[in-house]
Amino acid sequence: QVQLVESGGGLVQPGGSLRLSCAASASSFRIYIMGWYRQVPEKQRELVARITGSGATNYADSVKGRFTISRDNAKKTVNLQMNSLKPEDTAVYYCNAYYSSYGRPSDYWGQGTQVTVSS
Repeated sequence: QVQLVESGGGLVQPGGSLRLSCAASASSFRIYIMGWYRQVPEKQRELVARITGSGATNYADSVKGRFTISRDNAKKTVNLQMNSLKPEDTAVYYCNAYYSSYGRPSDYWGQGTQVTVSS
């Protein structure tokens, strides 16, 4: 079982920055693909960014060039640096840990943190 605790959400003006952090209680943190997802009411949760244990990343097109995901395997944390924020980035952001072994996935979610971009 993996517990994920997010922090760093809040209210920011358009063009501003926020940094989200996620602390994991995984004993083998490096094996997990860590991701940030977001969700707005009445819409499906969508991938924002994810990073493998070795540091390979991918991003949603809507955040490329503005958001940066990083991880510290020793500290068991994953961060999302969000710059040039737009009102459409407003959502609840969730940290995710995913691992699959022999076709059996392990998929864990944090409780979510609200990000509001508004003037």
